[in-house]
Amino acid sequence: MTESSTPAAGLGAQSAALLAESTQEGTPGGREPRSYMPALGIVNFGVWIALLTPVMVSMAFKLQRITETQEEATAALGLVLGVGALFALVANPLVGRLSDRTTSRFGRRRPWILGGVIVGFLSLTLVGVASSVWLVLIGWCFAQASLNAVLAAANATLPDQVAPARRGKVSGVVGITTPLAILAGSFLINYIGDDVTRFVAPALVALLFGIVFVVVLKDRVLTEKPATRFTLGQFFGSFVFNPVKHPDFGWTWLTKFLVMFGYAGIATFLPFYLGERFGLDEQETIGIILLANLASTAMMAISSPIGGILSDRFGKRRPFVTAAGLIMVIGLLLLAFAPTVPLVVLAQGIIGLGAGAFLSVDLALATQVLPNPADTAKDLGVLNIANALPQSIAPAMAPGIIALGATTALGGYTTWYLFGALVSLAGAVLVYRIKGVK
Repeated sequence: MTESSTPAAGLGAQSAALLAESTQEGTPGGREPRSYMPALGIVNFGVWIALLTPVMVSMAFKLQRITETQEEATAALGLVLGVGALFALVANPLVGRLSDRTTSRFGRRRPWILGGVIVGFLSLTLVGVASSVWLVLIGWCFAQASLNAVLAAANATLPDQVAPARRGKVSGVVGITTPLAILAGSFLINYIGDDVTRFVAPALVALLFGIVFVVVLKDRVLTEKPATRFTLGQFFGSFVFNPVKHPDFGWTWLTKFLVMFGYAGIATFLPFYLGERFGLDEQETIGIILLANLASTAMMAISSPIGGILSDRFGKRRPFVTAAGLIMVIGLLLLAFAPTVPLVVLAQGIIGLGAGAFLSVDLALATQVLPNPADTAKDLGVLNIANALPQSIAPAMAPGIIALGATTALGGYTTWYLFGALVSLAGAVLVYRIKGVK
């Protein structure tokens, strides 16, 4: 924040007033409903367990079983995750904008959340039963689109429901759901042997928790239709913003993209890395991933709430983002050169420590640089492109970088993780280009 007493820094006085009004409607004393924060946490947990369990573990083994060689499996993983993430990239800001304009008596956000978890469940079931790479690709694209629609609509309720001074705390709760979902997904996969259940079980969690959020949410109803029609120009405008007019928003987007590339994009190939470097079979690999995710989650459980609370208390966001990025760099460097499996687990713990601090503050920072309070969900959706895009670009880049690294003394996966460390370092430094937030 520019001043600790100034909510919604970077917004004009009228915009700040509109945002303050939206956060206090139906919330006596300016506080969100008591059930809101845990409900937002569980819907995020449900969506992330459905999306990240395949990304981190089960998709790699699924594709290994329906392809003939390791090279084919690696290429298929890059194709499926890369194209699927593009669907997430489109769905997130588009549904965010549409939910801003939704006039249903059911509310602005709830129709998208309920529809998204239902389609997501059906899509992941298709992935589970698929016997070809193309069917997996189709199912995964629908899953990414529908479940990211849920994220766009659900997280857009944060500025609807929560006063600016409390967003760091709520953002911290949202942030911790990501590692918890990864850990829970690893536990599921460790005890589930067949591909169908490996995809259906996380999807069922997302469906049930999405329904809980829909029931609990005191959603705002838009009583009047928007004055302007939703045009093709607005459709394409759902994915863009003017970084010259809104530089803080632009730098926030870039920082988020770079840090998330190091966190989410790099981790996708961990199952193949463990198998190649240490000669582990599938079940051994799943066990190590479980331990690594346990270490990561434990560290995130420490850093995520502390980061959110301290950033609220000191009225600062940037130092926490920078520290988080630097800690992640240390973890990625250790992962790149780890000579033993225990050091891989330690590296994942260090990465988790940094990621927890980042995720706890990131959403709170983002809500303070939004260009237009009338387009809250759309703008948050544009920022969420920075979450989805690394998951598209990284799998597409990985086979080439790994192959290039394999021709050097470093080796393919060492080169890949070093590249991730450099990208995260850039994100940690560039956050100080944001001027409207301390």
